[in-house]
Amino acid sequence: MPGRLSVVATPIGCLEDITLRALRVLREADLILAEDTRHTRTLCSKHAISTPLRSFHAHTKDDKLEAIVAELVGGAHYALVSDAGTPLVSDPGAYLVTRAAEEGVTVEAVPGPSAVLAALSVAGLGVGRFAFEGFLPRAGGDRARALSRIAGSDIAIVLFESPHRIRATLDDLSRVLGAERQIALCRELTKMHEQTIRGTVREVKSALSEPVRGEITVVIEGQSADARIEDVDLEALVSEWQSAGLSTKEMSHRLQRDLGWKRNVAYQAVLKVLTRESH
Repeated sequence: MPGRLSVVATPIGCLEDITLRALRVLREADLILAEDTRHTRTLCSKHAISTPLRSFHAHTKDDKLEAIVAELVGGAHYALVSDAGTPLVSDPGAYLVTRAAEEGVTVEAVPGPSAVLAALSVAGLGVGRFAFEGFLPRAGGDRARALSRIAGSDIAIVLFESPHRIRATLDDLSRVLGAERQIALCRELTKMHEQTIRGTVREVKSALSEPVRGEITVVIEGQSADARIEDVDLEALVSEWQSAGLSTKEMSHRLQRDLGWKRNVAYQAVLKVLTRESH
């Protein structure tokens, strides 16, 4: 009978962020296929896992990949891990999964940590739908097209960036999306120096300290189709919210959440109504 390939999510920083199932699978597997065996050995040592490790990464040659597939077809149980997070999300391994599945090998997901979902959970942007861009192309037409796609997206975009390129990327986002687009920059998620900076592109860039260090995930607010102010009975809404004891900030948040208005638009609209009512 063909064997099994377990695609196992591992911590993105804190080594305690691993599921009980993942620990069991890593211990039971005949072999762990690791992007960097040195990195994965640290995780294994932390959790007393003695399973042998074998290097498997984007530069693994085809003959070695086919040898792995043959071993799986022969009944082996291998666990596939990346350096951090969920394998195959912006990292190698997709072809191995495809080949193993084609040969009748059982491929199972052992879910867990993901920098994408971790960033979305703390971004504070009310994300309902999102797309993952991975790392932006470094230059040229491919980068310009990616930025244009992000600018026109009506859903949130998540991307990865390196510390030495993040300021250039923020400059490009400011130029293409506008300096007032809301973003969240998450740095060193789950690690000792974890930091999340929320605000406009301009505010985030200003708050980013030097030198920039660590792995970075950026969540970009989608370009929403705002309800027109003239289509909303704002006086009635504000009056109702005042009776309920809501503050100006809370009213603004409700307009952002319910009507898709940008923060500044919502706040100024509420302020205008309250100013008019006070005269």
